[in-house]
Amino acid sequence: MTQIDRYILVLFARTMLICFLSLGGVFVVFHAFNNLDELSKMMSDGRSAPVVLLGFYGPYMLMLFDWTASIIALMAMLFTVSWLRRSGELTALLAAGVKHGRILRPMLMLVAIVIVVQAISREWVIPPYREVLTSKPDEIREAKTQPMLPAYDKSSGILIEGDGLQPRDSQILQPSFRLYAAYPGFGDLIEGRTATWRDAADGVPSGYVVTGVSRPAEIDTLAKGTILDRPVLFTRRDLPWLQSGECFVATTLDIEVLLDNPRSTRMAGMPELIRRIRNASVHSSKDLHTLLHERMLRAPLDFCLVLMGLPLVVNRGDKRLFSMIAQALGVVLLFFGIKTLAAAMAGGGYFLSPAMAAWIPLLVLGPIAYVRYLDAQEQ
Repeated sequence: MTQIDRYILVLFARTMLICFLSLGGVFVVFHAFNNLDELSKMMSDGRSAPVVLLGFYGPYMLMLFDWTASIIALMAMLFTVSWLRRSGELTALLAAGVKHGRILRPMLMLVAIVIVVQAISREWVIPPYREVLTSKPDEIREAKTQPMLPAYDKSSGILIEGDGLQPRDSQILQPSFRLYAAYPGFGDLIEGRTATWRDAADGVPSGYVVTGVSRPAEIDTLAKGTILDRPVLFTRRDLPWLQSGECFVATTLDIEVLLDNPRSTRMAGMPELIRRIRNASVHSSKDLHTLLHERMLRAPLDFCLVLMGLPLVVNRGDKRLFSMIAQALGVVLLFFGIKTLAAAMAGGGYFLSPAMAAWIPLLVLGPIAYVRYLDAQEQ
């Protein structure tokens, strides 16, 4: 890497950082202003203001980076090249026989690195912070009950319902397990005070520990319930660590499946989405399949967005900065319009399959991005 490459790279990285911090600062100011009372209550618990703000807005900055990294990269390239043109450095480089493609190379390398970091953040860093990102400050401080989405376990014939969820404790409040399969002695319903999720361990499958069982009344005296020789319902007779009035319901439908929050689902990592779709016990919607395919192609599509804007960066005609920014915004709107249209056509499963809905934007925009990249290289 030559000295001029390092100079352009530092200038581009600094411009991109300034753009992101400016956008993040505006977001924090407006969001904090609208939630000032709740944030003040969080600070009154004895924690300092910087700790509270970092703990609450840190995940939001990660989410903002995931949403805007490719757009900010495109805008930063416009600003960087405009600065080089204004200072006369771009003219000197072009006069020396250096093409625009060679000047853009270090910036494109950094864009590729940013998109990889963005993908890592999206799949592994953001998912643990979903509760913060989908809750208000007072809900986090007081751990309010979240709404619950009833779910049917097809493999065991059990419908799981409840009054609400405590995601932080992996707990269902006032759960009811409606038994549509035959479990002798258990009747058609198991009701309790709470149901806490337990991962598979010590030969016991994953499921819920139900406490304060009120129905059936004599739960401790019942033998385990099975379906197709597979144990599903356990009592104290089968699991000695259960307390009196408790039972264990084996299922693969964890708290995240029951959480009635589409935003939380969209923030799930790709490994979790794959696990949900492969879970034969629960129905997977077309939207979930479409979301998984979109995630798989998100990185190349983000890079396509940057490549589509390259001719604007090296434009020899209209050199007005705000005019170029307006044209770049038009490219961004076209990009997201095609993605949104394809996803909408696949949502009902009538026009496109989930896989085709994810691939159509890349099939349409990929060749256009490549041609625009070659055009920028030759200028």
